[in-house]
Amino acid sequence: MAETLEFNDIFQEVKGSMNDGRLRLSRQGIIFKNSKTGKVDNIQAGELTEGIWRRVALGHGLKLLTKNGHVYKYDGFRESEFEKLSDFFKTHYRLELMEKDLCVKGWNWGTVKFGGQLLSFDIGDQPVFEIPLSNVSQCTTGKNEVTLEFHQNDDAEVSLMEVRFYVPPTQEDGVDPVEAFAQNVLSKADVIQATGDAICIFRELQCLTPRGRYDIRIYPTFLHLHGKTFDYKIPYTTVLRLFLLPHKDQRQMFFVISLDPPIKQGQTRYHFLILLFSKDEDISLTLNMNEEEVEKRFEGRLTKNMSGSLYEMVSRVMKALVNRKITVPGNFQGHSGAQCITCSYKASSGLLYPLERGFIYVHKPPVHIRFDEIAFVNFARGTTTTRSFDFEIETKQGTQYTFSSIEREEYGKLFDFVNAKKLNIKNRGLKEGMNPSYDDYADSDEDQHDAYLERMKEEGKIREENANDSSDDSGEETDESFNPGEEEDDVAEEFDSNASASSSSNEGDSDREEKKRKQLKRAKMAKDRKSRKKSSEGKKGKDPNAPKRPMSAYMLWLNASREKIKSDHPGISITDLSKKAGEIWKGMSKEKKEEWDRKAEDARREYEKAMKEYEGGRGESSKRDKSKKKKKVKAKMEKKSTPSRGSSSKSSSRQLSESFKSKEFVSSDESSSGENKSKKKRRRSEDSEEEELASTPPSSEDSASGSDE
Repeated sequence: MAETLEFNDIFQEVKGSMNDGRLRLSRQGIIFKNSKTGKVDNIQAGELTEGIWRRVALGHGLKLLTKNGHVYKYDGFRESEFEKLSDFFKTHYRLELMEKDLCVKGWNWGTVKFGGQLLSFDIGDQPVFEIPLSNVSQCTTGKNEVTLEFHQNDDAEVSLMEVRFYVPPTQEDGVDPVEAFAQNVLSKADVIQATGDAICIFRELQCLTPRGRYDIRIYPTFLHLHGKTFDYKIPYTTVLRLFLLPHKDQRQMFFVISLDPPIKQGQTRYHFLILLFSKDEDISLTLNMNEEEVEKRFEGRLTKNMSGSLYEMVSRVMKALVNRKITVPGNFQGHSGAQCITCSYKASSGLLYPLERGFIYVHKPPVHIRFDEIAFVNFARGTTTTRSFDFEIETKQGTQYTFSSIEREEYGKLFDFVNAKKLNIKNRGLKEGMNPSYDDYADSDEDQHDAYLERMKEEGKIREENANDSSDDSGEETDESFNPGEEEDDVAEEFDSNASASSSSNEGDSDREEKKRKQLKRAKMAKDRKSRKKSSEGKKGKDPNAPKRPMSAYMLWLNASREKIKSDHPGISITDLSKKAGEIWKGMSKEKKEEWDRKAEDARREYEKAMKEYEGGRGESSKRDKSKKKKKVKAKMEKKSTPSRGSSSKSSSRQLSESFKSKEFVSSDESSSGENKSKKKRRRSEDSEEEELASTPPSSEDSASGSDE
């Protein structure tokens, strides 16, 4: 008989939702690990009282009952696995795994049985349905009627929200069956009622998610967040993990509470509750319990009177009530000595903390990734600059997280950490011919060689060499690509006196056409370059004499208060300073703001006055410039309108001669004029390029036409 049995893709039913995970049965007990949250349920073998095998929607299921009344349901088994499980239960747990199917008659009249955490509606001996009483959020009674309301299930598209039971009256005196039914439900239901006094209260704590300042009231079974707008009640059973993380500035602390299921506000779900504390804040705390009760309940973890840093008191109280360990950063230290890395995730800047068993990113949106759910990590080059890189994490479920804009100096520290934790690195195989092998990662001895770092160094050297070469060249180069030997070959073909004349006429024509095409291309590029220069010269720059725009009330206040904020918060960065200033301005009273509004209004009036004076002087100068231009244009027009007599006689004789020309003369003359025009165009393009291109000698017809003229 096998010592252990393992099943993958098993679903655990918890509060109406099906959680995927892995189930392991051993001699000591049964362990189920949730794939989504990493939460582990451990059932000791001695606690099991009953095991039931039955057919369910997802195949076959296993229902387990324990001595303390808890019920565990696991679905997703195959029918063939019954014998194996039955033998295992007999051998190791000394339990008979019973087969008990659900009733499918469709009747709505039966009996209700309360067993542990379950309400079972039975017809005869067969159950029709079962309701976990921890799902019940409210129970109300009416005449012969009990109504159960349920918590909303966020993982399901459709949720059951209400069930009503009709309870017939009985003849027994002194016992109301409706009240008895309601009391049985309420004794096991997850109904949060703030009855009695809180153990302690923390006032005005700064909360990042959900954002705002909240009073936190600590009750024996739940946590109550009371804000100006919203209230949240968080049962301690929904707390998964606690984190205490130092801020990079070493003056603040994050206290993170991981929740499953999350707290809800409308359509928003908060899976993490993040509190921000200053290390300088101290508090003296007195619990609302006598010393005997404190000792009996908390067994020395808390005392009636405590004092210390505020973050220490909150974390200590939460640890005692939730009964979970607090996770802190491990031995990782970044380039600056901090235990975190500054990066960006989804366009928001935050801090990434490498922990002993995972990564956590705070704060917007918070992300916690466990090592056991990571498929591989990837070090990628930054998209915007080479001074940073991206750190990508892909989980076994296919979800990808990209933490970008990490400083290049953090690369070595982060790589060593990932390497020490034996996580698969996607681009590590680049040093072995671009074929990464993930299987041999744990046994690799070449920890000192880093292919990605070497590649980045080589690319950096190439970029530096290119930058030096470009700086040595003249700045008047064209934008066309440089093709070695192409221009030299063209010049040799055009001017080489030793060029062989034995080539065919077709080859010569094609060469000429190519030359013409290249010349036209160069002329066009030179023309575009000139037009760009003119347009850049023609752009009007900002007049330095123009008056400056006035500042807003906020900017005037910020300039006056910047040094004070810096002195109150030494070492604060520019972005944090602007955020802090925005918060101070937002919380400022109207009377104080009105003072700066008046100053801004005075500055605006002075600006308008200065602009009127500036525009008035500018208008007069522009009128003078326009009148000068008109005079120049008029003078030019007068010169053109008074030509010499010789030129007029020449033009008249030319008109007469053109009217009596023969067809042959006209055709030859037109062709010569066309060639002269093309020559003029070619000369213009040559002048614009500032290159000496030899033109072909004129033909005999051109010279004859020139002599006739």
